[in-house]
Amino acid sequence: MSRDLRRYARQTNLRLIVGALALLFFVGDGLIYLIYGPAAALTGLLCLLGGLLPVVLVILALALLDWMTRRANSE
Repeated sequence: MSRDLRRYARQTNLRLIVGALALLFFVGDGLIYLIYGPAAALTGLLCLLGGLLPVVLVILALALLDWMTRRANSE
């Protein structure tokens, strides 16, 4: 039985990121909803998504560069 520790590390990192985002969105926005109401929760959700947009764009740019580098090196 072989162990792929890199795959395990990638899987663990992905689960940690998804868990952190779930806590941020559900708990954070849920508390805003409970304390301030639905209009503030919608505003909070829009702010969270707006703050997440640059991070997603950077990750996509890095993934594109990685894909292009792998494709160029394989030829």
